[in-house]
Amino acid sequence: DVQLVESGGGWVQPGDSLRLSCIASGFAFSGTPMSWVRHSPGKELEWVSSINHNSGVTKYADSVKGRFTISRDNAKNEVYMQLNNLTTEDTAMYYCVTGWTIRGRRGQGTLVAVSS
Repeated sequence: DVQLVESGGGWVQPGDSLRLSCIASGFAFSGTPMSWVRHSPGKELEWVSSINHNSGVTKYADSVKGRFTISRDNAKNEVYMQLNNLTTEDTAMYYCVTGWTIRGRRGQGTLVAVSS
């Protein structure tokens, strides 16, 4: 069974940083590209970032480029996303997802709430 468990979200102020983590199990993690997606209230699910199986390729949505950094540790079956210079527009439930798109398997999510 594919399992993805996200953590690291929280309530922060604009300009703050957070580091999200996702622990994966039940599939060949080291050979699988992974992504982060987010769902904001009243909006559709949005792709945020992806990383290939060996960290050689990373991709970012324009809205987060230069502020967010995706990474992974295949020895630990974990994928991360460093979120810097957060804005209120980043408020959302964040999910790690298998594959390159929003359509993969995802966990229960972790909430990032940015408010002054």
